[in-house]
Amino acid sequence: MVDGSDVKVSLYKRAEHEFIELVVLTLYLYIAIGGVIMIKTTALHSHGVDFAPWGLAIVKAILLAKFILIGNAMKIGKYKTIGPLVWPTLRRSLATLMFLIILTIVEEVVVGLIHHRSAIVSLGDLFGSHLEETMASIFMLLLVLVPYISFRVLDEALGEGVLVKMFFVNGRLS
Repeated sequence: MVDGSDVKVSLYKRAEHEFIELVVLTLYLYIAIGGVIMIKTTALHSHGVDFAPWGLAIVKAILLAKFILIGNAMKIGKYKTIGPLVWPTLRRSLATLMFLIILTIVEEVVVGLIHHRSAIVSLGDLFGSHLEETMASIFMLLLVLVPYISFRVLDEALGEGVLVKMFFVNGRLS
């Protein structure tokens, strides 16, 4: 018989695990976004433009991390695969990228509506004159997703949590 305390412990453990995953993924994304911001800041400073949106970067990292975790919970791009791990890695990376693009479009429209701008104007900012910057950001996001998804796919192949233990505890299979 399962009493309420078992459910609370299980729920607490799951919430703790998801929070840690959110924090680690946010830090990973913030470092990656930070690198891109440093490049952009350097280029703009060379033209006399001050630019350093570090606060925006952490908010974007948190949002992307949450979107990625939602995609993971929805099993975006996850199918049973037999064969090399490169295929599920690429499939899940591209599926997650598409999911993030869709949610980013929705986010831009909602932010635009909050600021009393139409959806067309908000999307025009994203895809209009900034199309090259948007495409570069999408490509950079794919390059950031591939190692993250690779780690997850390999962890699932070895057994949940085994890869993390190998990386951070004992360095070998037990």
